[in-house]
Amino acid sequence: MIEVDQLSKHYGDVTAVDGVSFSAERGQILGFLGPNGAGKTTTMRMLTCYLPPSSGTATIDGHDVLDASMEVRRRIGYLPESPPVYMDMTVKAYLDFVARIKGVPSAIMRRSIDETMEKTGVSHVRSSVIGHLSKGYRQRVGLAQALVHNPSVLILDEPTVGLDPKQIIEIREVIKSLRGEHTIVLSTHILPEVSMTCEKIVIINHGRIVGEGSPESLMAQLKESDVLHAQVRGPAEAVGNVLRSIDGVLEVKQEDESSDTGGWLITAIPGNDIREAVGKAIIDGGHSLRELRSLDMTLEDIFLRLTTEETTD
Repeated sequence: MIEVDQLSKHYGDVTAVDGVSFSAERGQILGFLGPNGAGKTTTMRMLTCYLPPSSGTATIDGHDVLDASMEVRRRIGYLPESPPVYMDMTVKAYLDFVARIKGVPSAIMRRSIDETMEKTGVSHVRSSVIGHLSKGYRQRVGLAQALVHNPSVLILDEPTVGLDPKQIIEIREVIKSLRGEHTIVLSTHILPEVSMTCEKIVIINHGRIVGEGSPESLMAQLKESDVLHAQVRGPAEAVGNVLRSIDGVLEVKQEDESSDTGGWLITAIPGNDIREAVGKAIIDGGHSLRELRSLDMTLEDIFLRLTTEETTD
């Protein structure tokens, strides 16, 4: 449905997007994740034909963004970071205006607008002036304008920015309800948005893709070593010496040096399963093992690893 291959954008000597490649399947919600200034919005603008790429290709439903830009525009709905709404129009009048611009046939226009308002939860404010609505509802109206022509692809750039927690949850639920009907690219720097909404993640930093896949596959790619958490009762110095003496142990850290019942983080050399050896060594050393478990890598761990350790030329 969406294929991006070595897409780049240069502004003189400044490279905003550098050889980006990724794909999204039909009906999938793809999270485009990165810190501010990473190149997310520039990439979105190239996909929506707002900006021409300097090099590389991108196709939407088989149509190239350069060679067939009008066909691409017909197949996408775009919600930029600031919703493109007219504050002095009512919701109904605005969506009628947008539907006409986007070429929705007059025979189905009323039904399309009604269905779109129902999907985005703005039916009950159809007669309200947009400028009188809350920011959350203006965001819903912005999403409605992207949906009104029933596009194959939705591209949403920071759709929850500036909203309060209740509004964020509401917009998130609207987006999740569209899964399967539309292919969705959700650009954000907010980690919970990705973890709670998206099936696939693309992480961008300094204009380059530094990670791609499901949260589980990204964790597997980055899991260079296993980290165990052990809760041990015993003198800290003695426990530390026992743990450091185990074959396959790379690093040992105590979480609370002032306590003899604190936790320990034990990092193994890649490829070594040291769980049994750790348990045995602690017991044989005369200490009490209260807990031993593997530490799972969270989406936040993945994001920080990729965006702080990645280097550019």
